[in-house]
Amino acid sequence: MCGMPQPPPVRSTPPRLSRPDASMSLLTNVMDHSLDDGYAEAAARKKAEGTGGMPKTVRAKLGLAAGLVLAALVVTVGAANARIAAPVVAKERQELIDRIERETAAADKLESSVDTLRADVSARQREALNKNGGGEQADLVSLLSGATDVHGPGVKLVVNDAKDATAGGEGDPRGTSGFSDTGRVRDRDMQRVVNGLWESGAEAIAINGQRLTALSAIRAAGDAILVDNKPLVPPYTVLAVGDGKRLGTRFQNSADGLYLHALQENFGIRTSISVEDEVGLSAAPSVIVRTAQPSTEKGTS
Repeated sequence: MCGMPQPPPVRSTPPRLSRPDASMSLLTNVMDHSLDDGYAEAAARKKAEGTGGMPKTVRAKLGLAAGLVLAALVVTVGAANARIAAPVVAKERQELIDRIERETAAADKLESSVDTLRADVSARQREALNKNGGGEQADLVSLLSGATDVHGPGVKLVVNDAKDATAGGEGDPRGTSGFSDTGRVRDRDMQRVVNGLWESGAEAIAINGQRLTALSAIRAAGDAILVDNKPLVPPYTVLAVGDGKRLGTRFQNSADGLYLHALQENFGIRTSISVEDEVGLSAAPSVIVRTAQPSTEKGTS
C-alpha cells in the first residue's frame, strides 16, 4: 500500500553508566577530600598574608638559625657528658668489684684462722682431759663430748620429706596429734630419731655432717630445721657410730623407731636405714661453757 506515512525510527537512549565505586561514596569522599576544608582555608590565608612557609625576614632567619645551633649544642654537650661519665662509672664499678674481692679474701682468711684456732682448742681440751682424767676415761669423755673425731662401725639413717610435701596443713597441729599432715620432716621428728639412737647405744651422732654434743639443740625456725643454729635441708642423713647391727635392730624396735615407721606409713615420710662397716664423724666446734657462781658479796656474783 502506498501513501501511508512510516513512523520515525525510535532512538534508544544508551543506559547511564554508574561509577564502579558508587556504593562506596563515603570512602570516595574521604579519599577525594583527605585534607579538611578548614585546614586548606587556614593554609590559603597564611599564604595570602605571607606568614606561612619559611621565614622571610632576616631576623626570622637568624632566629631559626640560632634555635638550630642551640639544639645542636645541647645534643653535643649531652653526648660529651655521657662520654666523660662512662669511664667514671666503669671505674666505680671496678672499684666495687675489687672491694668485694678484698672482703671475700679477708673473710676466707678469717675463716681459716677460726678453723686453726678451733683445732688448737680441741687439742688443748684433749690434752687437759688426758692429764686430769687419764687414759680410757679421758678418751670416753672426749668421745661423748664431741671434742674429737671418731670412726668405726655404725648405721646410716636417711629421713626425707614426702614426695608431695606441702608448706603447711589444715589438720591438727603436731603439738596435739603427734604427727604431721604436711609430709614434711619437723624438728620433733629429728629429736625423737636422735634420742632413739642414743638410747639404742649410739656413741656419736651427726646430722648432715653436724656433730651432736650434750649441748646440741634441734629446733625449728619456720619450715627449716636448725642444729646448733645451723639450718639443714632435706634429706637429713644421720650417721651414728656404734655396734652397727645391734644398734640398727634396737632402734627399729624402739618406740622412736616405730614412730618413724608410722610417719612413713601414714604421711609418706621417706626413710631408709643401713648398717655401715665404717662411719667417720668430725669433731664438733668448740663450745664455751659458762657456769653460774654463788654470790660472795652483796651486788656481786
